[in-house]
Amino acid sequence: MSDITYNQAVLEFAIAGLEALSEASAKSSSVRTPAAESHFLCSWMVTALKQRTFSKLVADDLTLWIRQGRSMGAGAELKMLLEKIKAQYSYISDKQAGLGQSLNAMLTELEGQEWIVITDQEVTKKLKLDSDGCNSLVISDEQYSQRIEGDEIIKPITLYVRADETEFAQIAYRHDLLLSPGNKKSSLIKHHKAYQVWPKNLQPALTILQAL
Repeated sequence: MSDITYNQAVLEFAIAGLEALSEASAKSSSVRTPAAESHFLCSWMVTALKQRTFSKLVADDLTLWIRQGRSMGAGAELKMLLEKIKAQYSYISDKQAGLGQSLNAMLTELEGQEWIVITDQEVTKKLKLDSDGCNSLVISDEQYSQRIEGDEIIKPITLYVRADETEFAQIAYRHDLLLSPGNKKSSLIKHHKAYQVWPKNLQPALTILQAL
């Protein structure tokens, strides 16, 4: 398992969890309500974590999901979580090439939607962008010019974005790009969140998940 990527690890985990739930539901009608499904999956995750059944790359995720399952019950929506992971990471599994081209296509679309898109300015310290309420995306010139080679992203690129996160993630996903969750604290531009896109879509942690 040492050579497994996070994408492979989390997809393998989600598929296994859904299969275990399906088998349990087939054997007992009591495992068919949202509350019962959540309880089953939470217990299954606890066992998986204790027995180290899956890659340590998803250990932090398991810890979080177990905590949510215990505190929120059916509200944790663990089955839906695994279904989203399965759908998204299955789709993206062969979307590893041409991501530099995908990023540029996304920027073109955003400009067509009257976003403010800036890729020719250095971002090395805290800045403020006066966008007059428009959606905006900024990539430091150093990263934009040096981390795309041909059609490929060769190093992680940070995108500073001011927009609805769900809508932005949907646009990125349409262009076959996985996004890291937005981070306000690490952003160098006021009122913007920092997101990252990675070479070959190999994010080291869970992406923003899409609705089914």
